[in-house]
Amino acid sequence: MNILVIGSGGREHALCWKISKSNKVKKIYCAPGNGGTLEVAENVDIEPNDIDSILEFALDNKIDLTVVGPEEPLALGIVDKFKENNLKIFGPNKKSSQLEASKEFSKKFMEKYNIPTAKYKSFLEYDEAVKGIKEFTYPLVIKADGLCLGKGVIICENETEALNTLKDILEKKIYGKEGEKVIIEEFLEGTEASLLCFVSGNDIIPMESARDYKKIFDGDKGLNTGGIGAYSPNELFTEELKDKIEKQVLQKISRGLKEEELEYSGILFIGFILKESDIKVLEFNVRFGDPETEVLMPRLKSDLIDIFEKTIDNKIVENDLLWSNNSCVTVVTTSNGYPKKYKKEISITGTEDINKSLILFHNGTKYNNRDLVTNGGRVLSITSLESNTAEAREKIYEEISKIYYNGMYFRKDIAYK
Repeated sequence: MNILVIGSGGREHALCWKISKSNKVKKIYCAPGNGGTLEVAENVDIEPNDIDSILEFALDNKIDLTVVGPEEPLALGIVDKFKENNLKIFGPNKKSSQLEASKEFSKKFMEKYNIPTAKYKSFLEYDEAVKGIKEFTYPLVIKADGLCLGKGVIICENETEALNTLKDILEKKIYGKEGEKVIIEEFLEGTEASLLCFVSGNDIIPMESARDYKKIFDGDKGLNTGGIGAYSPNELFTEELKDKIEKQVLQKISRGLKEEELEYSGILFIGFILKESDIKVLEFNVRFGDPETEVLMPRLKSDLIDIFEKTIDNKIVENDLLWSNNSCVTVVTTSNGYPKKYKKEISITGTEDINKSLILFHNGTKYNNRDLVTNGGRVLSITSLESNTAEAREKIYEEISKIYYNGMYFRKDIAYK
């Protein structure tokens, strides 16, 4: 089979890496890919949102299966377009992708099907939103309705911060059309957890659990990032919690998908907040998480292409997903200044010196001639699969200092719970 993976991050490198292990695969392309995907795929210089060019490439190169990594092409309807051209593609259609592309759509979906979530209100006008914040206590959360590349969620500690945020989004239009509407939401205290699921014909099959780290500094301090570390399995996911999530969340989502006739097929990423025995859903994503994918793919024993095909054909069952009992940890290195401004094209050395039992997924890299350089805020995901979390974590921290680029930073407390 000829496979096309769309995207350029650590998630896509992890998917290409896992796909390359399938006996069904003849050739892998990655559009646009990065310095790491080159190890297992041919990079194609097409941006993920250029759907017409991707479609043309898939037709010209007889692509048997396309796998969509990022959310934007899904929201733009790439799956619908490929299906119109009789091409097999893994991911939800445009209608289903609203569960991530519109926060109001997802909140209304949760409300309608009694899925536990935070209290919220949505507003189009600044003056109305100013009145609306009086219904909430502080801290509160303000979200731009659309896709903002992980930057459209702001926690406000007081009225001044809330008013400034509303002005930025609704009047200054800092998120453009993605911020034409805002959601004001109660702030939920507790522990964040996430669960990735395969969805086939609106039926949900959860994967193994994982936990990621969003804050840039040790001890969960500082600004939110796209995720700078993760481990799997997540010890919070006891059998009791899994059973509760199945009954209180997954069954209700599946019912909602069917009643809304969404014909959902692909990945559903569910973000939770857990407090004692209480479960609430924070958000939905309609694609693989990053860096969760980097710790789930090494643990997956099943042929990923087989899983993709069965999901598309509505034939997948829970027993198709076979998992290693080992634990996996990944630590993400970042560029100086991330998640704010940072420089690119900084030379990277030492990647060939780390222990070969580690897996090195590239997040934001490229080659300038033969030199590997940085090309993003998140740069490398150093990943370890061992018999337990502690061993996997220690192996990474023993080796990570062999890699160097100017301004390299990483958290020192990943997987210390």
